[in-house]
Amino acid sequence: VQEQEVDFFLDSLDVLVVVNPNNPTGLSLSPQRLLDWHARLAQRGGWLVVDEAFIDVTPDLSLASHADQVGLIVLRSFGKFFGLAGVRLGFVLAERKLLKLLAEQVGPWAVSGPTRVLGQVCLRDTDGHARQRSRCIAAGQRLFELLGRRGLQPQGGCALFQWLITPHAERLHEFMAQRGILLRLFVHNSSVRLGLPDTEADWLRLDEALAAYKDAT
Repeated sequence: VQEQEVDFFLDSLDVLVVVNPNNPTGLSLSPQRLLDWHARLAQRGGWLVVDEAFIDVTPDLSLASHADQVGLIVLRSFGKFFGLAGVRLGFVLAERKLLKLLAEQVGPWAVSGPTRVLGQVCLRDTDGHARQRSRCIAAGQRLFELLGRRGLQPQGGCALFQWLITPHAERLHEFMAQRGILLRLFVHNSSVRLGLPDTEADWLRLDEALAAYKDAT
């Protein structure tokens, strides 16, 4: 959905959910654009829900500091930037009244004690945030350039992933899976999303697999 389409249909919506940056396209919307949409929705008692699972590399785009406004809900995750997908940890930022209602619905044991402590440590490590942003930005650019060298120019993405539209998405997905490299496949628009490799060995394995795919096609 394009921004212009949202503007056109916004006054007919009760709830608008936005993923910012978007997954898998990587499209990022400015805070002001989102706040404008929120103001229009809130005026009619509507809600803007912003999923910021991929925002930690670009914190200036976050609406976290505005989340106390009525009709605005911001969702955050530890799975991407912090690499804690296995703990399934996230949190909600919203007005106090809504947070109280959510807490009553979720109950006191939704997140284990050790996981809570781990999340707090991650959030407080501001020096670690800066180092991780630098690593992710460099790795995202490296992945972009690697795909380009192998004739697979990304159509979108961000520092945490790259998005490739290709009529051969399913074939590419299967080819890489057979080599132990898992891509996220989107059948409806024939595209794949590639995450960041971890070690140098992983980078080499990805490069070799992409070279083999190019030779095979």
